[in-house]
Amino acid sequence: MTYPHGLFSWADLSSPDPAVSKAFYTALFGWDADDQHFPDGSLMYVMFSKEGKSVAGLGPQPPQMTEQGVPPMWNSYVSVNSVDDTIQKWTAAGGSVMVPAMDVMTSGRMAFVADPEGATVGLWEAGDHVGAQVFNAPGSMTWNELQTRDIDAARDFYGKALGWEFEAFEGSHPVYWLVTMPSKPKGDPLSEDSFNGGMLTIDENFPPEMPAHWMVYFLVGDTDAAAARVEELGGTVIAPAMDTAAGRISVVADPLGGAFAIMSVPQQT
Repeated sequence: MTYPHGLFSWADLSSPDPAVSKAFYTALFGWDADDQHFPDGSLMYVMFSKEGKSVAGLGPQPPQMTEQGVPPMWNSYVSVNSVDDTIQKWTAAGGSVMVPAMDVMTSGRMAFVADPEGATVGLWEAGDHVGAQVFNAPGSMTWNELQTRDIDAARDFYGKALGWEFEAFEGSHPVYWLVTMPSKPKGDPLSEDSFNGGMLTIDENFPPEMPAHWMVYFLVGDTDAAAARVEELGGTVIAPAMDTAAGRISVVADPLGGAFAIMSVPQQT
């Protein structure tokens, strides 16, 4: 099985202290952790799972970034049919390559790229590792959101680079754009809806120094309880829980400063 071209399929954390990060996220989400090591015994990667299904990953931050005091960063990955072909479209549309295409053993082929405003994302061409095995369940990735200052330019860029289409969220002001996935095949477990993420304008309500970025959302059963648990575990609440048309959302950070969002949806009655 492979995921359709353009789908957000994986997220992982680049951390300067993987042990601290692993303890926090396993306690917060109830994840199990499988440590993978290099031949010399050093940590290569951590695969997180929930009830036996892979949900996210964790890797050591490059030493030069740790020395500069760069906080942890959650990375969003988009599945593509070909990393190399997608890079050609990406750069032709005005994007740039941060980490050139490379094979990750037999797991797949990847690259890190940036859009014209500097928001970075991973490209993933699946090998043995397709991506997350569960979405939209408590403790798993449920949404990916671009926060950008020029949302019209972003829509034009991603349409050219990844073939995405867009739909305005009814009643939103300023307009919140939903990323849609026309390539989700009928009958696919993910084809019950065409949505694949969103785009939000960074306006005067955001810190002026905030760069364009992709935010990872994880689903929780109770946003307020999860935010309180974040603080109990040494993290911080950046944006207190608030109700939106999609659900109740809070932006939080782990003890080392890695930011992500948590979200709960209204219970069906």
